[in-house]
Amino acid sequence: MRRARHFYLPLLWITLLLIGCEAPDTDATTNNGADDPDTWEARTLDSQYEAMRLDRMVADLEHPWSLAFLPDGDMLVTERPGRLHRVQNGEPTEIQGLPDIRAHRQGGLMEVAVHPAFEENQMVYLTYSKPAPDDPENTATALARGVLDGHTLTEVEDLFVQNQYSSPGRHYGSRLAWLDDGTLLMSIGDRGTTPPRAQDTEDHAGTLLRLTADGGVPADNPFVDDDSVADEIFSYGHRNIQGLVVDPDDQTIWATEHGPRGGDLLHRVEAGQNYGWPVVTQGLDYGTQEQFPDAEARSMESIEDPFYEMLPTHAPSGLALVTHDAFKMWQGDLLAGGLSAQRIRRLVTTDTEVIHDEELLLQEIGRIRDVREGPEGDIFVLTDHSDGALYRVSPAE
Repeated sequence: MRRARHFYLPLLWITLLLIGCEAPDTDATTNNGADDPDTWEARTLDSQYEAMRLDRMVADLEHPWSLAFLPDGDMLVTERPGRLHRVQNGEPTEIQGLPDIRAHRQGGLMEVAVHPAFEENQMVYLTYSKPAPDDPENTATALARGVLDGHTLTEVEDLFVQNQYSSPGRHYGSRLAWLDDGTLLMSIGDRGTTPPRAQDTEDHAGTLLRLTADGGVPADNPFVDDDSVADEIFSYGHRNIQGLVVDPDDQTIWATEHGPRGGDLLHRVEAGQNYGWPVVTQGLDYGTQEQFPDAEARSMESIEDPFYEMLPTHAPSGLALVTHDAFKMWQGDLLAGGLSAQRIRRLVTTDTEVIHDEELLLQEIGRIRDVREGPEGDIFVLTDHSDGALYRVSPAE
């Protein structure tokens, strides 16, 4: 049972709308001093309801993308250029045996997740940009699985590869989240150059997929009896989901995704629904700052509206749900990371709306790529820089 929610006056984000204040979700190569490895020190930070201690656990990571927790207390951390590390007592050791990864622009090694029964099977899941066999400049978002043996992945195999290779190297997604029935959600972006792919239901681009643990199609997927829709699709009309979390209490699926210029969204995703991109969008065209060329409206009767539009522009990344009581006043809240926004947004929700929105870590550590709640309730954060890092946020007491 989730706790009774406290009601607050929402922040007046609409008055702060700065459409066009951020560039597209492109790569960054330096950390602009926010987490300088030579000067950074642990610190205590205030927020509206909780005081936080911020510690850096691992430095000198090259564009870290995702992390996962192992039952023995170790962590797995991916680096986009194509490396996976096992972190033990703050020391990373590279894991060998990864698949062939095409690391270019936003592509590379992305998500890492462990099987719910990891203690029995040692299975690790990865998403990555896979080069086409006949043309490595074209890539697809792929899901691979291997068995972790110390610092080596064995029995590595592709479980799923999206059904069209394309270029350029952007808008891959790609987050994973387990449902309690043992199925796996996987996001794939629209791949950047042809947004209408997200409305082509025979194309995996611009979708949230639901797969079995072996990469197959669950028999109760929403479109399995519809020959005009790829069987793996759970929902479609997504531009680029880069935040994904499932509420363990009621299996609510939360996702954050990039809009164009503005229009970054929080969705409560339902099976079989169309979320509109690019026909419906709250964002604007980058070049003209006018209505996006393929857009017909900001809202449409046949399209699911977003749960919340994140204003000002946020550039969403990792998404976490606070379930532990370590941060008592945050329990049940969403923590949405932001890249060029360089912040986490704490979102307080009811069944129908976001009622409070607070900035955390604003420009403290740089571009935030991933946000995770640890087993003991601490919050772990990765920064997306060529000299990125892993941080821990814990109660100041």
